[in-house]
Amino acid sequence: MGLLVNKRNLEIEIEELRKTMYEAYKNSHSYEEILEISQRLDVLLNLLQRNKQ
Repeated sequence: MGLLVNKRNLEIEIEELRKTMYEAYKNSHSYEEILEISQRLDVLLNLLQRNKQ
């Protein structure tokens, strides 16, 4: 059960970060800020992918 909870938390965090990145883009935030969010999102997506294997 612990792995499922962690996976679900990770999925929620990924979705929240996607929303944050979209809002930053929509509100014309700086390229650097959007890039930073994107890189954080990449790390989380990689973690999720590793957990699925």
